[in-house]
Amino acid sequence: MELYLIRHGQSTNNTLANMRDRVCDPHLTELGHRQAQIVAQHLTNGLTPELTKYGSVEDTQTNQRRGFGLTKLYCSPMRRALQTTRPISKNLGITPEVWIDLHEKGGIYLDHHEQEGVRIGYPGMTRAEILAEFSGFELPDEISEQGWWNKGYEDWPACQGRAIKVAGQLRERANHDGHERVALVSHGGFIDALLKALFDQLPSRHLWYHHYNTAITRVEFREDGHLGLRYLNRIDHLPPELVS
Repeated sequence: MELYLIRHGQSTNNTLANMRDRVCDPHLTELGHRQAQIVAQHLTNGLTPELTKYGSVEDTQTNQRRGFGLTKLYCSPMRRALQTTRPISKNLGITPEVWIDLHEKGGIYLDHHEQEGVRIGYPGMTRAEILAEFSGFELPDEISEQGWWNKGYEDWPACQGRAIKVAGQLRERANHDGHERVALVSHGGFIDALLKALFDQLPSRHLWYHHYNTAITRVEFREDGHLGLRYLNRIDHLPPELVS
């Protein structure tokens, strides 16, 4: 199975000089929308190198495949991920599925700075709100008219536990159908945690897998149970002025 991890486009929170101005579920910026359109075009028609022979580290051959040939598209329920996914879905003709566990670390919350360290959780978009703005997206039953979050702040250990859960589900999926090409549109913090979970690395802030907005990482699930990291944080599709 081929797994493509895609960070959302630039959000309004990504551009803040003062984090006191952050909102709990930000929109994409104008630049973020442009990034989303470009990555959608790239996933549809862009060239991607494919190994045709791998005998050893010295004995390799590749060819160029046009388009990524994605068969499944999942995304976080956060607005910036939904907005990034929409043009990808439209270009590829794939129905996107919302996977709650792909959300960013912390969940939907705000720090009102009234008391240091106190973060207040918020509901997140309701089922009706998501379907009104993102028609055609498939939603799990857990997303109700009371929103999808409705919890307090999620700390790093909880996020890392969630990443371990998702990693296990991806391994099961790869064992069931090894020919799928799956894309997950998620967030920088969660992608870092998920890669560590997939690679059986201890959770740590001393090592960070950084991703630019709409950067793509490819992980290959092999038939022998091994994983291959084909590339990390690739932004070939973005012109320099759109990298953020």
